[in-house]
Amino acid sequence: MSKIFVDACLGKETPYTPVWMMRQAGRYLPEYMAVRAEAGNFLNLCHDPKKAAEVTIQPLDIVGVDAAILFSDILVIPDEMGMDLEFIKGFGPKFNDPIESQADLDRLIGGEEAASKLTYVYETIELLREQLDARSDDKALIGFTGAPWTLATYMIEGQGTKTYNICKKMMYSNPELLHSILAKVTEVVKYYMEKQIQAGIDVVQIFDSWAAAIEPGKYDEFSWKYMVEIADYLKSKYPDVPIIMFPKGIPAFLDKVYGNFDVFGVDWGTPMALAKEKLGDKYVLQGNMEPCRLYSKEATTECVEAIQNIMGGKRHIFNLGHGILPDVPVENAIHFVSECQRVSAKS
Repeated sequence: MSKIFVDACLGKETPYTPVWMMRQAGRYLPEYMAVRAEAGNFLNLCHDPKKAAEVTIQPLDIVGVDAAILFSDILVIPDEMGMDLEFIKGFGPKFNDPIESQADLDRLIGGEEAASKLTYVYETIELLREQLDARSDDKALIGFTGAPWTLATYMIEGQGTKTYNICKKMMYSNPELLHSILAKVTEVVKYYMEKQIQAGIDVVQIFDSWAAAIEPGKYDEFSWKYMVEIADYLKSKYPDVPIIMFPKGIPAFLDKVYGNFDVFGVDWGTPMALAKEKLGDKYVLQGNMEPCRLYSKEATTECVEAIQNIMGGKRHIFNLGHGILPDVPVENAIHFVSECQRVSAKS
């Protein structure tokens, strides 16, 4: 049997519009919190294939989504390139050795050598492939990576940032170094995603969470072209594996989107009708409910119906316009999924 989610990514007719949620394996689920507590901390959970597979599967059974997304973190890449990563409770990720110079970059390992160190990710995928294939419901498995720009922001700033001033100082005063960082990360990501495909993922998603930090006229130069390079590499070898691109917060770039990929992720700040007008003929669209609507079942239904009216059940995947928040009631997430399936059912 074909997987409904994969079919939808490829623009094929499906019995209803499939749905999943970014961060669906996460803190809103008590079952996730129990496994995370057993693991001790977030990074331990990422490094434990058995537990990471368990939390990846949870939303399929609890919430009813049509695809599982690998439980991992985008920052495992710079971590295995040789940077010193820690997750600080109540603060988030921190690199204690941010990149400030070419010498800092040169001490990091790159390419296939770095990608080969992420064995726990590939083992998690292999476990998930076995578990999903043993089920009767044909749920797809999404693998993912951060985009080179988003990864570079953490590697340069050393932590999350609201202003990106260190990255942007480099962008305008030392663009050669920034391009060197982006190019090195891009090479690792190519091999990383290839190895995820070889381990058994069905679909690739590239998250550019911090796309909006770049002015529109510079976005292609410092981010999009690197994402397209990754997609080109994967498509040249695995043409049948769908690729989803999700650059968050760049409606001004919609006219300039190009590349060999299948699905464009629409964030909640971009009107779905605008995305459909600009990109709907070329790419399947994914999204784009405002995640905070999940606090209200009525607001959820209203938005799901509005998106369905725009997309008409064609060339579309339901999702949020970013990740689900930790304090959303589980029953509201279940309501979102069932409403998406209800309004789009073709019978």
